[in-house]
Amino acid sequence: MEKLLIGLDFGSDSVRSVLVTENGEQLATCVHNYARWAEGRYCDAANNRFRQHPLDYLEGVEAVIKGALKGQDASRVAGIAIDTTGSTPCAVDRDGTPLALKPEFADNPNAMFILWKDHTAIAEAARINEYAASWGGTDFRIYEGGIYSSEWFWSKILHTLKADPEVRAAAYSWVEHCDWITGELAGRTEPLTMVRSRCAAGHKAMWHATWDGLPSEEFLAGVDPLLAGLRDRLYTETCTADVPVGTLSPKWAAKLGLSTDVVIGGSAFDCHFGAVGAQIQPYELVKVIGTSTCDILVAPEIPQCVKGICGQVDGSVVPGLVGLEAGQSAFGDVYAWFKRLLGYAGDISLPKLEAEAAAIPPGSTGVMAVDWFNGRRTPDANQHLTGAIFGLNLGSTAPMVYRALAESTAYGARAIVERYRSEGVPVNAVAAIGGISRKSSFVMQLCADVFNLPIKVAAADQACALGAAMFAAVAAKVHPDLGAAMEKMGSGFDKVYEPDPAAVPVYEKQYQRYLAFGKLLEQETMRHV
Repeated sequence: MEKLLIGLDFGSDSVRSVLVTENGEQLATCVHNYARWAEGRYCDAANNRFRQHPLDYLEGVEAVIKGALKGQDASRVAGIAIDTTGSTPCAVDRDGTPLALKPEFADNPNAMFILWKDHTAIAEAARINEYAASWGGTDFRIYEGGIYSSEWFWSKILHTLKADPEVRAAAYSWVEHCDWITGELAGRTEPLTMVRSRCAAGHKAMWHATWDGLPSEEFLAGVDPLLAGLRDRLYTETCTADVPVGTLSPKWAAKLGLSTDVVIGGSAFDCHFGAVGAQIQPYELVKVIGTSTCDILVAPEIPQCVKGICGQVDGSVVPGLVGLEAGQSAFGDVYAWFKRLLGYAGDISLPKLEAEAAAIPPGSTGVMAVDWFNGRRTPDANQHLTGAIFGLNLGSTAPMVYRALAESTAYGARAIVERYRSEGVPVNAVAAIGGISRKSSFVMQLCADVFNLPIKVAAADQACALGAAMFAAVAAKVHPDLGAAMEKMGSGFDKVYEPDPAAVPVYEKQYQRYLAFGKLLEQETMRHV
């Protein structure tokens, strides 16, 4: 009888599950929206604060696993694996309990998980970068693109320690969401023995084997005395996601109606598992396109440290290969912002707006936008930057502006491709997953034209969760290795966008304008920081 695997994908707004057979037949999916997040609780967008309560995660796990198993033979389930957004750290006590699960911190945003797009730690990231560049020792940023971001582990921890003395006093250690929720299912949340994700640690916490794990105590204490001593309460070793964390704890087995023999696989971030779900190949760029983007590439080896990206980590995507990450801090969020802006005057149909924008000939309006509405993640992280729209006149229309915004996100995506190439890393093919890749042929055709590369779209609706299920299969020894799991369980691709030869030269000129406007905008912005 075929074994069943469960993959869970924790996104920004919801958690999704897939139930698949060992041969890739998708039997069920389930989605659970975070109740507190949907109400806007604990967030303050005007001040770049985005926090999520651990109860949203715990309720979500139970809901989507039970939902996927409804009407199925639960005894056939062999493994579960999980991905999450990141970096999404949280303060925990000595037992590994997130502080927000304790009554005294139940409504304190600083005691909750700090979502990837929270940018409250801009000053702390600047301090890390300043000290790393001047202290005279190892530059621990070199495998993370050379610039440390406010979206990442240490920046967020330092900001919280500075901002909230009560949380500072109660926090024994810190965990990434992907490590904690996986440890929770396996009953392994004690901070010093919890299995830590190679992906999360390498890409966001400056972990690297050549300096025995995390940045040195001397470096961290030099950044800020509040970080002194924390390294010893974190971790040294990390694991790739094919390594099992354990088996399902009795508590969760009872809740979910599953056996304690179910293997809990290792964890990683959503885009990395999504690339696996899309059956990533060496030197193929897999774009996870949603509210933001994450661009994943794997290679047998990279002889140099690639500048301006979100890290290169051995085994962070596919064990045995170097995983490289880049991305944009806003993609679909830019379109959503414009819809909200227009919505002040009444209901707006995004499909109608997109259809009218698509009918406008490329390069015909003079309107140009820069896509940094949530700062710039890559190339060269800079969260001080903001978006802009140029070339407006009294004849400019909403579809013209919408088209300019969509083009700007495609130009921002191309800048990532060009950075890889300029650093000697080939980009031989492009694949796409995520909501926008399946919903918007307009945006995908734009990207193909701007890149001058074909873009194939994965057939799986839930590629990230499918990637998690593949890792669950390897951890549970249903398949001998990840290559076999991808081959047996992959869904392939169901659409390819080819570049339009007539549009390519037009967008080449427009891309150069985008770069010029961006350079001016960045110079002016940084003059006033």
